[in-house]
Amino acid sequence: MVRWTIIGLFVLAMVLNYLARSVLGVSAPMILNEQSISSEQYAWITSAFQLGVMFQPIVGYFLDGAGLRLGFTVCVALWSLITIAHVAAQGWAPFAGLRFALGLAEGSAQPAGQKLTAEWFPARERGLASGVYNIGASFGAVFAPLLVAWAVATHSWRLAFVVAGALGLVWTVAWLFWYRPPERHRRLGAAERAYIEAGQEMQLAARDKRPSWADFVRRREMWGIALPRLLADPVWGMLSFWMPLYLARVRGFDLAHIAMFAWLPFLAADLGCLFGPAIVAFLQGRGVHLIDARRWAFTLGAVLMTGMIFVGLAANPYVAIALLCLGGFAHQTLSVTVITMASDLFARNEVATVAGIAGLAGNLGVLVFTLVLGRLVDQIGYGPFFIVLGLLDLVGAALLWTLVRKPA
Repeated sequence: MVRWTIIGLFVLAMVLNYLARSVLGVSAPMILNEQSISSEQYAWITSAFQLGVMFQPIVGYFLDGAGLRLGFTVCVALWSLITIAHVAAQGWAPFAGLRFALGLAEGSAQPAGQKLTAEWFPARERGLASGVYNIGASFGAVFAPLLVAWAVATHSWRLAFVVAGALGLVWTVAWLFWYRPPERHRRLGAAERAYIEAGQEMQLAARDKRPSWADFVRRREMWGIALPRLLADPVWGMLSFWMPLYLARVRGFDLAHIAMFAWLPFLAADLGCLFGPAIVAFLQGRGVHLIDARRWAFTLGAVLMTGMIFVGLAANPYVAIALLCLGGFAHQTLSVTVITMASDLFARNEVATVAGIAGLAGNLGVLVFTLVLGRLVDQIGYGPFFIVLGLLDLVGAALLWTLVRKPA
């Protein structure tokens, strides 16, 4: 099964992608104290990353043109080198510049993943394939607290950035060696090639002419994917960049306790990566249309997300951790579902671009949420922000049902 070895290699890329971006969040209590960086300045640092990731449409357009073998290799090599460069940062402004550059390169991951699943998997397997590779995102965040704790015990937080970047450079060698598109992969047998091609919807075959940006903007399905991402992704920003600070400053956790507990919401998120596709498969098996099945899976995730409302109200810190775990599970349940819809609704040579536009929307949501949180958290605390996060996805579910139409 060559297609599953390809997705397995891509899972490792996602692990490294989210490891590299999550190291800062886990190291933040130490970095902010060491370099006298305020909460508001830290918000600008994390927002610079989101601003860089918002260029996903351009990165996706680049990947659609250059192809995954060369294009994604360039992106992974760049984000690995930028990660290593964090060791030289002094003060919030250099960190912000590096985070912008890192976001620009790392924004390639989701468009590349959707392009990969569209090219290598029949429609009925894309949800599972997307869920599998998104497990890598959660695992990268799982490993970050452990890596930082080890790095601090061995040398300093800077060592964690070096290790995360070096692993990415090693990965690019394996990708260049093994990856080829399906029509040119030397190990892909005739039976598997026929199986992949037979499962491709006719209307989603690559178009002769790539549409313009205006064509994408006019498609209501594009907005039906992008707007729910705008509302959903702030939860992931909270877990990745702000949860360690919340645990340290509000719940009184030290680095050892952060390393012990901060990875649990991401482990729960891994289960959500599989739960969303499982719900879709269950509903399809009972005659529900694919698009409706994805909308129901998103809606279920949105209902579960309301548990985030009570994080700030929990008196027991371990109850708060449990609710954060529920939030991670719910987020990946709905996030994997809506991300996969790009390959359900758009042609193969459009998928990376559409996924990039949706990624821009998602990271815009994180950017706005982060700036507001950084400005107000010292005055009003984290509680109101958890309440907002618990409600946003219900609005996203309503938009998904309203804007997305089933293919004719």
